[in-house]
Amino acid sequence: MNDTASIGNPEPRRLKIGVLLSGSGRTLQNLLDRAAAGRLAVEVVAVAADREGAFGLERARRAGIPTLYTKDPLASLDFLTEHGAEVCCLAGYLRLLPIPEAWRDRVLNIHPSLLPRHGGKGCYGDRVHASVLAAGDDESGCTVHLCDDRYDTGPALVQRRVPVVEGDTVATLAARVFEAECEAYPEAIDLWRRERGL
Repeated sequence: MNDTASIGNPEPRRLKIGVLLSGSGRTLQNLLDRAAAGRLAVEVVAVAADREGAFGLERARRAGIPTLYTKDPLASLDFLTEHGAEVCCLAGYLRLLPIPEAWRDRVLNIHPSLLPRHGGKGCYGDRVHASVLAAGDDESGCTVHLCDDRYDTGPALVQRRVPVVEGDTVATLAARVFEAECEAYPEAIDLWRRERGL
C-alpha cells in the first residue's frame, strides 16, 4: 500500500506567529488555546511586550514560549525574526509600530471597533467602548487589519459586528466585543495564510 494514500488529509503546516502585546495577554491565550485544541494551525514562537509587568509575558513563559521585554518596537520585530516568525500578530500592543520593508503585509492587528470608526491614537481598550456608547452607535464590533505605519488605518481583513443594546455599559459591551474578537482573529490569520498559499 502506498503510505501517502493512507494519510488521508494531513493537518496543515503550523504557521509560525510572533505576538506583540502590552497587557494581560487574553488574545494570546485565545490563540494558544485554539492551537492546542487543533482549531488553529499556528505555533506561537515568540512573544514580546513593551511593559515589563505585562501578564501576557507570564502566559507565554508558562507555555514555554521565548519572551522579551523591550520598549523598542523594532527590537521586538527583530526578536520575532530570530525565532522564525512568519507573521506578527499585535494583541493589545499599544505602541505605534513602524513597519520595516521585510515585515510589510506581515503584521496583523485587532481593534475593538468597526474601523474606521473609533480608531486612531489613544483609542484603545475601554476608551473605544466608551466612545461607541457616547456616540450613540447601535452597533460595534471588531476589526482585524493589516498594519501600516499609522494607528488603525491598514486594510481590513475581517470585521465582526456586535449590537449595542439598551443599558450597555463599557464592561458589558467590552465583554461581547471580546467574544467576537476571539472568533475574528483566528479567522483573519487563516485568511491571511490562504491568500499567500502558506
